[in-house]
Amino acid sequence: MTEQTVSNSPYDVVIIGGGPAGLTAGMYAARADLRTLAIEGGSTVSQITATDVIENYPGIPGGANGLELVERFKAQAVGFGLETASGDVTAVTRKRFGDREGWEIVAGEQRYAALAVIIATGAAWRHLGVPGEERFIGRGVSFCATCDAPLFRNREVVVVGGGDTAIQEALYLTRFAKKVTVIHRRDRLRATAILQKRAFANEKIVFAWNTVVEAIDGLDLIQWVRLRDVKTGEKKELSVSGVFIFVGLTPNTAAFRDLVTADQGGGILVDANMQTSVPGIFACGDCTAKRLRQVVTACGDGATAAFSAQLYVEELKGVAY
Repeated sequence: MTEQTVSNSPYDVVIIGGGPAGLTAGMYAARADLRTLAIEGGSTVSQITATDVIENYPGIPGGANGLELVERFKAQAVGFGLETASGDVTAVTRKRFGDREGWEIVAGEQRYAALAVIIATGAAWRHLGVPGEERFIGRGVSFCATCDAPLFRNREVVVVGGGDTAIQEALYLTRFAKKVTVIHRRDRLRATAILQKRAFANEKIVFAWNTVVEAIDGLDLIQWVRLRDVKTGEKKELSVSGVFIFVGLTPNTAAFRDLVTADQGGGILVDANMQTSVPGIFACGDCTAKRLRQVVTACGDGATAAFSAQLYVEELKGVAY
């Protein structure tokens, strides 16, 4: 796309992100007859694609595979006229198109233009920040049981975390691993009751309460982790072949920190209409500052963001109802 094409023909809405929030926003915007483009990350993927089973999405009893569900979202949105592209967005800057103000979005070598922008970049798994973690990523350290569990068949692994994702992934790992040790820094889980019940009933899962990982080590692959009891200070080593880390999320918002207001954790601050601190820029899903990060809440955010962007664009064009 050339600079001339960008300047003369801006999209009504450009959505940055291709997960549930972004695709729902794309579906609603395209269905409202707005010329809409969704830019999917070139080097990142939506977390839903690495989720084995989503069992609490309304209307799908028995659950659905995350990758299959997001592909259905995309097909439905494209069916309404959503255009898609791929690339990592590195900048969003203000740009004027005749008598209207809009935005230029830089993604790799491409530049796109829009009257309104919806940021839906999701979040990435938070790291522990302990010695050996970065070194062994891909060699025993993983942030996706669905992706890597088959590599640990009949081996012992640990899962770090105590929330829904940690326990759900621990349960999935029991299909392959010989033993799964859940390491949690507190003496009780945050996970929902039904997941806790399943985990406590699973003979392959054991718990290391009030415990944190201090180091991950081995030769070419992981061989052990060093643990510390946060109450007694006692340290010990545990022989394992894999470490699966689920200790929270960091919003993928680095490219927008100087553009819109965010909280200390990087979550973009939005109002009830998904409006950010900058008119014409909206945000939705896991990249925003919010309490609950689920597929269903991301979809709701996306629909709201698209409707708000629609009203903004119509006002800008002078065709508001």
